[in-house]
Amino acid sequence: MGEGSVVGVGLIGFGTIGTGVVKVLAENADVISERLGFSLKLVRVADLDTETDRGVSLDGVVFDSNASGLIHDPAVDIVIELVGGYDIAKRFILEAISAGKHVVTANKALLALHGKEIFKAADAQGVDVLFEAAVGGGIPILRSLREGLAANHIQSVVGILNGTTNFVLTEMERCGEPFEVVLKRAQELGYAEADPTFDVDGIDAAHKLALLTGMAFGAELTFEDIPTEGIRNLAPIDMEIAGELGFRIKLLGIARAHRGAGGEERIEARIHPTMVPISSMLANVDAAMNAVEVRGDAVGPTLYYGAGAGEMPTASAVVADLMEIAREKQRGGAGPVSPLSYRPEALAQKSLVSLGEVRGRSYVRFSAVDRPGCLAGIAAALAEEGVGIESLVQRSTGAGLADVPVIVVTHPAEDHALRRALANIDASGAVTATSVALRIEEEL
Repeated sequence: MGEGSVVGVGLIGFGTIGTGVVKVLAENADVISERLGFSLKLVRVADLDTETDRGVSLDGVVFDSNASGLIHDPAVDIVIELVGGYDIAKRFILEAISAGKHVVTANKALLALHGKEIFKAADAQGVDVLFEAAVGGGIPILRSLREGLAANHIQSVVGILNGTTNFVLTEMERCGEPFEVVLKRAQELGYAEADPTFDVDGIDAAHKLALLTGMAFGAELTFEDIPTEGIRNLAPIDMEIAGELGFRIKLLGIARAHRGAGGEERIEARIHPTMVPISSMLANVDAAMNAVEVRGDAVGPTLYYGAGAGEMPTASAVVADLMEIAREKQRGGAGPVSPLSYRPEALAQKSLVSLGEVRGRSYVRFSAVDRPGCLAGIAAALAEEGVGIESLVQRSTGAGLADVPVIVVTHPAEDHALRRALANIDASGAVTATSVALRIEEEL
């Protein structure tokens, strides 16, 4: 491949992101070719819907519903998979790899569950599978881990990985409205899906954290290995009290390396709503934006911020992957780009730090029965598990209700001890609803 050469691209999945990819390839063709020294040419598009007008020109492009035909077309050098989901997308990707085609995908859910199989097949075939758009939309976080921070032992990756939940939390804080009201508004504005489960229950963030953990620490794990909590149980009072305490609430993905004296490494990975200091960078990420802080032993803390979703930011990441693969091939690279930063043979199962072992302060909200001795019972149940109380506030509702919000901030304690205490309190009759606990992250 030399000056004036063309790399052929095939696109499977012509939805919102696929339309953005077509736009970027057409509108930025000049700067792409100037940076590469050759051209990327869209030669085929496959989608079940061949009738809808996407508002972009496909002049000279074969457009039909034949994905297999696209994969095996000799004019296609790189296959983009933007179908989403699991089974069909996995079949297309493995078929493309078997055909000797390089693959670019934005399918975080698939890779977080079946990445090991896909990357192993790609390595055996000597082709690339890149997925920058799968995490953080247009933010080049994966490329930074794979290239810019490659000389570091990564110490931690902490981030706001889902724009929908960040929008909901920001609006709950700003308007003082309950979760259900703000979620409905997010759906009306297009920030949340009709079925928001993957977002608000933390599953989408867990998919992304699984990929980030693999790239940061060379650890083999799936999103199912990551303890995950969503934001459904949060209420406006939690936002109010957090502000009074000097915190804001964010749904965080947290991954850290724990290295023992003998050199053994254990990995901590978790998703949950978290109180973060107002002075921290992540606390000031609002609306639907994403941000990831990565700490390396040599570089120290670095922050990556930007739009985590959307047609054009995500398309930007997809085309950047196309360019990386094409450039490597033009240079006559000796082998495929390591998709998870580590060579496949260097990836390993690593022991995970259980959520119960995580130690720190926590914020707990009880709906306490308004009767003498109730608060003493809560304090005793916490003390029985070795959980000390740093502060306790009883909020009067002024409405003559049978229960009142009681807010406790604990001294540092292991999570399993706190959870045992809360289970006992919830079963005791001292509270009228399940207790809500938020971990407080000090190291931000």
